[in-house]
Amino acid sequence: MNEVIETILAHKSIRKFKDKSISEEMITTLVECAQAASTSSYQQVCTIIGVEDQEKKQKLGELAGNQSYVADNGYFFVFCIDYNRHKVAAEMLDKNINDTIQSTEAFIVGTVDASLAAQNVAVAAESLGLGIVYIGGIRNNLKEVSELLDCPEHVLPLFGMAIGYPDAEPGKKPRLPIPAVFHKNGYKKNEETENLLKQYEKETAEYYTKRTGGKRTEGWVTQITTSMSSPKRAYMKEFVRKKGLNKT
Repeated sequence: MNEVIETILAHKSIRKFKDKSISEEMITTLVECAQAASTSSYQQVCTIIGVEDQEKKQKLGELAGNQSYVADNGYFFVFCIDYNRHKVAAEMLDKNINDTIQSTEAFIVGTVDASLAAQNVAVAAESLGLGIVYIGGIRNNLKEVSELLDCPEHVLPLFGMAIGYPDAEPGKKPRLPIPAVFHKNGYKKNEETENLLKQYEKETAEYYTKRTGGKRTEGWVTQITTSMSSPKRAYMKEFVRKKGLNKT
């Protein structure tokens, strides 16, 4: 155990921040931490858009499902897949890389690069006493988000991250049991998984019952199955392809 591990294990999503901005020095440090993340084949496919304009933050909050903490925080980042930069580089050498950019592999590489960069930012921010919450809700209305942030073709916003000084102390949600997510030498049989999920359903039901004073009593199995009973953001496939990504 050390401070880095303690910071990681203490993670909680923060959805209420103090009315206090983050310094430019701190913002630069967080971006440097993002850039220090691993990147596939040195491609560096992630771009981060820092949203400082309060009107734009307010609009993003509305587009993300009226989440107030998108606007009310110390700073807001949007993490994007970005192959526009690679297009510019190719044009400098009079090369065509369209087939590569449009591949499913490239889409996966970009998604992984952005996710690794973002998690570096999250850990770095929390190590500095800040709190963070990921905002996947920006994918509710990606066309409007892309236009708001002036994203060209081959640049796709994936998720946001609100960062700031915490003004709340939420409880830490119990995670799945380690044997449910860590399989040695091959995938476990479903019978074992089912037994682990029964245990986890009971644990999380008790957590929510206590946290909400009995207003919520469902466990993780019930919550997630209900949530996934119908697909979300079904427009995504068509929109991503219109951005010139994930076509082949």
